[in-house]
Amino acid sequence: MLKKQHSKFEFECGTDEAGRGCLAGPVTAAAVILPRRFRNKIINDSKKLNAENRFHLRSVIEEKAVCFSVHHIYMEEIDRINILNASILAMHKCIEKLKNVPEFISVDGNRFKNFGNIPHECIIKGDGKYLNIAAASILAKTYRDAYMTQIHEEFPMYNWKQNKGYPTIEHREAIKKYGITKYHRKSFRLLPEQLELAI
Repeated sequence: MLKKQHSKFEFECGTDEAGRGCLAGPVTAAAVILPRRFRNKIINDSKKLNAENRFHLRSVIEEKAVCFSVHHIYMEEIDRINILNASILAMHKCIEKLKNVPEFISVDGNRFKNFGNIPHECIIKGDGKYLNIAAASILAKTYRDAYMTQIHEEFPMYNWKQNKGYPTIEHREAIKKYGITKYHRKSFRLLPEQLELAI
């Protein structure tokens, strides 16, 4: 089982994002504060879980958490401020929306910006070390996957239901064939031969 959290503070929030490397769709972050006595043997980095487990654990996390929030930053904003800033902004927006103010923030990864005066720690592969970061990774992933499945109905030729906007061969071939949509990130290198892309 993962450790519950990084610090000794009662209200430590774990935060993580999903969709940073995608060609389409938002970057989605979540923030979670778990209760002091929270235990769960299955919760782990969302990438290590199958879809069925992720959706089951999402309801467990939402039911048991002291508080949680999820926030999307959409394509236009990603293109305007870049993906790193968009990822950090998504995490900040989540923390802002928490009903309890955290005393400490544990961040998955190695980049973050101060959130007010609240101390924070960046933890490489934190979603495989601490339950609160892993819980945030599960919420971010499941909410983003649900969004991509929804917009798949509008543009089924890109198969976002399956690839979730990641740069698979199939996704790149569809971009080559059909061009791009309002959901694509125009600042990203959507095709290796970018000049051939009709924007």
